[in-house]
Amino acid sequence: MRVLVVEDERNLADAIARGLRKRGMAVDVAYDGDAGHEAAFVTRYDVVVLDRDLPGVHGDRICADLAASGTLTRVLMLTASGTVADRVEGLQLGADDYLAKPFAFDELVARVQALGRRATPAAPPVLAVADLELDPARRVVTRAGVPLELTNKEFGVLAELLKARGAVVSSEELLERVWDANTDPFTTIVRVTVMTLRKKLGDPPLIDTVVGAGYRVGEPA
Repeated sequence: MRVLVVEDERNLADAIARGLRKRGMAVDVAYDGDAGHEAAFVTRYDVVVLDRDLPGVHGDRICADLAASGTLTRVLMLTASGTVADRVEGLQLGADDYLAKPFAFDELVARVQALGRRATPAAPPVLAVADLELDPARRVVTRAGVPLELTNKEFGVLAELLKARGAVVSSEELLERVWDANTDPFTTIVRVTVMTLRKKLGDPPLIDTVVGAGYRVGEPA
Protein backbone atom coordinates (compact mmCIF):
# COMPACT_ATOMS: atom_id res chain seq x y z
CA MET A 1 0.00 0.00 0.00
CA ARG A 2 1.32 3.48 -0.92
CA VAL A 3 0.58 6.27 1.58
CA LEU A 4 1.27 10.01 1.59
CA VAL A 5 1.46 11.80 4.96
CA VAL A 6 0.91 15.57 4.72
CA GLU A 7 1.57 17.09 8.13
CA ASP A 8 3.48 20.25 9.08
CA GLU A 9 4.37 19.04 12.58
CA ARG A 10 7.56 17.27 11.52
CA ASN A 11 7.92 15.08 14.59
CA LEU A 12 4.35 13.84 14.23
CA ALA A 13 4.69 13.36 10.47
CA ASP A 14 7.91 11.36 10.88
CA ALA A 15 6.42 9.28 13.70
CA ILE A 16 3.38 8.41 11.59
CA ALA A 17 5.59 7.50 8.64
CA ARG A 18 7.87 5.28 10.74
CA GLY A 19 4.91 3.49 12.27
CA LEU A 20 3.20 2.86 8.94
CA ARG A 21 6.44 1.62 7.37
CA LYS A 22 6.77 -0.90 10.19
CA ARG A 23 3.35 -2.19 9.10
CA GLY A 24 4.74 -2.80 5.62
CA MET A 25 3.44 0.32 3.86
CA ALA A 26 5.39 2.51 1.43
CA VAL A 27 5.18 6.02 2.87
CA ASP A 28 6.10 9.46 1.52
CA VAL A 29 5.99 12.61 3.66
CA ALA A 30 5.23 16.26 2.82
CA TYR A 31 5.65 18.93 5.48
CA ASP A 32 3.49 21.66 3.94
CA GLY A 33 0.47 22.05 1.73
CA ASP A 34 2.37 23.05 -1.41
CA ALA A 35 4.53 19.92 -1.37
CA GLY A 36 1.57 17.78 -0.34
CA HIS A 37 -0.66 19.05 -3.14
CA GLU A 38 2.04 18.44 -5.74
CA ALA A 39 2.87 14.95 -4.47
CA ALA A 40 -0.79 13.89 -4.31
CA PHE A 41 -1.20 14.56 -8.03
CA VAL A 42 2.18 13.24 -9.22
CA THR A 43 1.93 9.78 -7.61
CA ARG A 44 -1.16 7.59 -7.28
CA TYR A 45 -1.50 6.93 -3.56
CA ASP A 46 -3.90 4.51 -1.95
CA VAL A 47 -4.34 6.78 1.07
CA VAL A 48 -3.43 10.37 1.92
CA VAL A 49 -3.18 11.13 5.65
CA LEU A 50 -3.91 14.85 5.54
CA ASP A 51 -3.58 17.48 8.24
CA ARG A 52 -6.30 20.07 7.81
CA ASP A 53 -4.46 23.23 8.87
CA LEU A 54 -1.41 23.36 6.63
CA PRO A 55 0.90 26.21 5.61
CA GLY A 56 0.78 26.92 1.90
CA VAL A 57 -2.08 25.09 0.22
CA HIS A 58 -4.71 24.44 2.89
CA GLY A 59 -5.66 20.85 3.64
CA ASP A 60 -9.26 21.62 2.71
CA ARG A 61 -8.22 22.54 -0.82
CA ILE A 62 -6.05 19.43 -1.22
CA CYS A 63 -8.97 17.29 -0.08
CA ALA A 64 -11.46 19.03 -2.36
CA ASP A 65 -9.11 18.86 -5.37
CA LEU A 66 -8.54 15.13 -4.86
CA ALA A 67 -12.28 14.52 -4.58
CA ALA A 68 -12.95 16.54 -7.74
CA SER A 69 -10.28 14.68 -9.70
CA GLY A 70 -12.16 11.39 -9.46
CA THR A 71 -9.09 9.55 -8.17
CA LEU A 72 -9.44 6.34 -6.17
CA THR A 73 -7.11 7.82 -3.54
CA ARG A 74 -8.76 7.87 -0.11
CA VAL A 75 -8.28 10.76 2.31
CA LEU A 76 -7.97 10.46 6.08
CA MET A 77 -8.17 13.99 7.45
CA LEU A 78 -6.40 14.86 10.70
CA THR A 79 -7.28 17.91 12.76
CA ALA A 80 -6.83 19.34 16.22
CA SER A 81 -10.55 20.09 16.29
CA GLY A 82 -12.87 17.11 16.69
CA THR A 83 -16.28 18.77 16.97
CA VAL A 84 -19.19 17.27 15.08
CA ALA A 85 -19.42 20.38 12.90
CA ASP A 86 -15.74 20.06 11.91
CA ARG A 87 -16.10 16.36 11.12
CA VAL A 88 -19.16 17.02 8.98
CA GLU A 89 -17.40 19.85 7.14
CA GLY A 90 -14.35 17.68 6.47
CA LEU A 91 -16.46 14.83 5.12
CA GLN A 92 -18.43 17.23 2.93
CA LEU A 93 -15.17 18.44 1.41
CA GLY A 94 -14.55 14.89 0.21
CA ALA A 95 -12.62 13.26 3.05
CA ASP A 96 -13.28 9.54 3.43
CA ASP A 97 -12.53 9.50 7.15
CA TYR A 98 -11.74 11.96 9.91
CA LEU A 99 -9.54 11.58 12.98
CA ALA A 100 -9.08 14.16 15.73
CA LYS A 101 -5.73 14.79 17.41
CA PRO A 102 -4.51 13.38 19.71
CA PHE A 103 -5.25 9.88 18.45
CA ALA A 104 -4.22 6.32 19.24
CA PHE A 105 -1.72 5.11 16.65
CA ASP A 106 -3.35 1.68 16.38
CA GLU A 107 -6.61 3.39 15.43
CA LEU A 108 -4.83 5.42 12.75
CA VAL A 109 -3.30 2.25 11.31
CA ALA A 110 -6.66 0.46 11.29
CA ARG A 111 -8.32 3.39 9.51
CA VAL A 112 -5.53 3.65 6.92
CA GLN A 113 -5.74 -0.09 6.23
CA ALA A 114 -9.52 0.08 5.87
CA LEU A 115 -9.29 3.01 3.46
CA GLY A 116 -6.54 1.25 1.51
CA ARG A 117 -8.86 -1.68 0.87
CA ARG A 118 -11.39 0.74 -0.61
CA ALA A 119 -8.80 2.42 -2.83
CA THR A 120 -8.32 -0.60 -5.08
CA PRO A 121 -10.72 -2.94 -6.85
CA ALA A 122 -12.18 -5.53 -4.50
CA ALA A 123 -9.89 -8.50 -3.93
CA PRO A 124 -10.55 -11.75 -2.10
CA PRO A 125 -9.71 -11.65 1.63
CA VAL A 126 -7.08 -14.32 0.95
CA LEU A 127 -5.08 -14.22 -2.29
CA ALA A 128 -4.21 -17.67 -3.59
CA VAL A 129 -2.75 -19.53 -6.54
CA ALA A 130 -2.00 -23.25 -6.56
CA ASP A 131 -0.83 -24.12 -3.01
CA LEU A 132 0.26 -20.55 -2.20
CA GLU A 133 -1.92 -18.37 0.05
CA LEU A 134 -1.41 -14.76 1.16
CA ASP A 135 -3.60 -13.20 3.84
CA PRO A 136 -3.18 -9.37 3.64
CA ALA A 137 -5.03 -8.68 6.90
CA ARG A 138 -2.98 -11.11 9.00
CA ARG A 139 0.17 -10.59 6.88
CA VAL A 140 0.67 -14.33 6.61
CA VAL A 141 1.95 -16.27 3.61
CA THR A 142 1.89 -20.07 3.38
CA ARG A 143 2.83 -22.59 0.72
CA ALA A 144 1.40 -26.07 1.05
CA GLY A 145 0.37 -25.03 4.54
CA VAL A 146 3.90 -24.09 5.60
CA PRO A 147 4.36 -20.46 6.80
CA LEU A 148 6.95 -18.43 4.90
CA GLU A 149 9.05 -15.67 6.45
CA LEU A 150 9.03 -12.74 4.03
CA THR A 151 10.37 -9.21 4.39
CA ASN A 152 7.89 -6.33 4.08
CA LYS A 153 9.03 -5.64 0.51
CA GLU A 154 8.85 -9.31 -0.52
CA PHE A 155 5.35 -9.48 0.96
CA GLY A 156 4.36 -6.31 -0.90
CA VAL A 157 5.69 -7.55 -4.26
CA LEU A 158 3.95 -10.91 -3.87
CA ALA A 159 0.67 -9.23 -2.92
CA GLU A 160 0.79 -6.98 -5.99
CA LEU A 161 1.54 -9.93 -8.29
CA LEU A 162 -1.28 -12.01 -6.82
CA LYS A 163 -3.75 -9.12 -7.04
CA ALA A 164 -2.96 -8.87 -10.76
CA ARG A 165 -4.52 -12.36 -11.18
CA GLY A 166 -2.11 -13.57 -13.84
CA ALA A 167 -1.58 -10.25 -15.60
CA VAL A 168 1.95 -8.93 -16.08
CA VAL A 169 3.13 -6.30 -13.57
CA SER A 170 6.07 -4.18 -14.67
CA SER A 171 9.10 -3.38 -12.52
CA GLU A 172 8.05 0.28 -12.66
CA GLU A 173 4.60 -0.55 -11.29
CA LEU A 174 6.08 -2.65 -8.49
CA LEU A 175 8.53 0.13 -7.62
CA GLU A 176 5.67 2.64 -7.45
CA ARG A 177 3.33 0.43 -5.41
CA VAL A 178 5.78 -1.11 -2.91
CA TRP A 179 8.61 1.41 -2.46
CA ASP A 180 8.52 5.11 -1.57
CA ALA A 181 9.69 8.24 -3.39
CA ASN A 182 13.21 8.05 -1.92
CA THR A 183 13.99 4.94 -3.98
CA ASP A 184 16.28 5.42 -6.98
CA PRO A 185 14.12 4.78 -10.09
CA PHE A 186 17.13 3.16 -11.78
CA THR A 187 17.79 0.71 -8.96
CA THR A 188 17.81 -3.06 -9.43
CA ILE A 189 15.99 -3.53 -6.14
CA VAL A 190 12.85 -4.95 -7.77
CA ARG A 191 14.82 -7.62 -9.64
CA VAL A 192 16.78 -8.53 -6.50
CA THR A 193 13.60 -8.70 -4.39
CA VAL A 194 11.87 -10.94 -6.93
CA MET A 195 14.95 -13.19 -7.00
CA THR A 196 14.97 -13.66 -3.21
CA LEU A 197 11.19 -14.08 -3.21
CA ARG A 198 11.45 -16.88 -5.77
CA LYS A 199 13.94 -18.70 -3.55
CA LYS A 200 11.66 -18.45 -0.52
CA LEU A 201 8.60 -19.64 -2.45
CA GLY A 202 10.48 -22.76 -3.55
CA ASP A 203 9.56 -25.24 -6.26
CA PRO A 204 7.75 -25.57 -8.53
CA PRO A 205 8.35 -21.92 -9.49
CA LEU A 206 5.36 -19.57 -9.41
CA ILE A 207 6.79 -16.23 -10.57
CA ASP A 208 7.43 -15.91 -14.30
CA THR A 209 9.63 -13.25 -15.88
CA VAL A 210 8.14 -11.79 -19.04
CA VAL A 211 11.14 -10.37 -20.88
CA GLY A 212 10.79 -6.65 -21.52
CA ALA A 213 7.48 -6.47 -19.67
CA GLY A 214 7.73 -7.53 -16.03
CA TYR A 215 6.56 -10.38 -13.83
CA ARG A 216 3.47 -12.47 -13.27
CA VAL A 217 2.30 -15.27 -11.02
CA GLY A 218 0.78 -18.28 -12.71
CA GLU A 219 -0.06 -21.89 -12.03
CA PRO A 220 3.10 -24.05 -11.89
CA ALA A 221 3.79 -26.17 -14.92
